[in-house]
Amino acid sequence: MKTVQVSRDTPGNGAVALPVRTIEILELLAIALRDFRASYLYGLAISGTYTVGGWVLVLLLVHFDLSYLVYPLAAGFALIAPFIATAFYAVSRCLERNEPLSWHNILGSVWNAARGDLGWMALVTGFSLFIWMDIAALLFFGFIGPKSFNIQELLHVILTTPMGLLFLMIGNGVGAVLALAVFSFSVISFPMLFDRDVDFVTAMITSVKVVLTNRNAMIVWCMTIAVLIGLSLLSGLVGLLVILPILGHASWHLYRRSVPAEPDDG
Repeated sequence: MKTVQVSRDTPGNGAVALPVRTIEILELLAIALRDFRASYLYGLAISGTYTVGGWVLVLLLVHFDLSYLVYPLAAGFALIAPFIATAFYAVSRCLERNEPLSWHNILGSVWNAARGDLGWMALVTGFSLFIWMDIAALLFFGFIGPKSFNIQELLHVILTTPMGLLFLMIGNGVGAVLALAVFSFSVISFPMLFDRDVDFVTAMITSVKVVLTNRNAMIVWCMTIAVLIGLSLLSGLVGLLVILPILGHASWHLYRRSVPAEPDDG
C-alpha cells in the first residue's frame, strides 16, 4: 500500500509528517454495509431525523413561495453531509473497537467532538452552503426573473424554456465546482477531527492531500455520492434512510484506511 507524507506545521515543534495511503472504494462500501447491518436501528433513527428535517425545510420554502430554492437546498445537502454523518462515525468507531452501542456513547462522542475544531469545520461547510444558496438565488433571478411560481409552473419554466435550460446547466455546473471544492477539504477532515486532537486547518490540508493521492478512487467516490444523493432526491428524500448511514460509515472507513493510525490509536 502506497504511503505519502504530508507536512504540517505546529507552533514551536517544526514540521510533523502526517502520512496518507491509497484506498479502494468497493471495499469501503462493503464494510459500510456491514456496519449498517450491525447497527441498523441506530442508523435508521439518525437518518430518519435528518430526513424529517429535510421535509420540514422543503415545506417551509414552498410555504414562503421560495420553491426555486428547494432543488439547490436539496443538492446542497452534499456540502454539509460530512458533518451530518458524524453520528455514524461514532457508531463505526464503537463497532471497530468492539465497544457497546448506546445513545449515551454515540451522542456523547459527537458532543465532545463538536466542542473542538469539528465545530469550526461545521461552520466552514455551513457557510459554503449559504454561499451556494445565494449563488442559486442570484442565478435564478438573472435567468428567470423575480417571479413567484408554484412547483408545476417552476418545472415547466426550467425544463421547457431556453433561459430555464441555460439556468439549469450553469447552476448545476457552478454547484458541481463548489461541491468538488468542499468535498476535497472535508471528506477526510470531519472524521479526522472527530477521531483525533488536531486543528481543522491540518485536517483540511490532509483531506486535500488524500484526494490528490487517490484521484481516481476519489472521483469514483464523489460520483457515487452524487448518484446516491440524486436517487434520494428522486425518492422524496426517503432514500436517505439507507443511503445516509452507508455514506456515513463509508466515510469513516475511508478516513481510517487513508490516514494511518497514530501510535496510541489502536
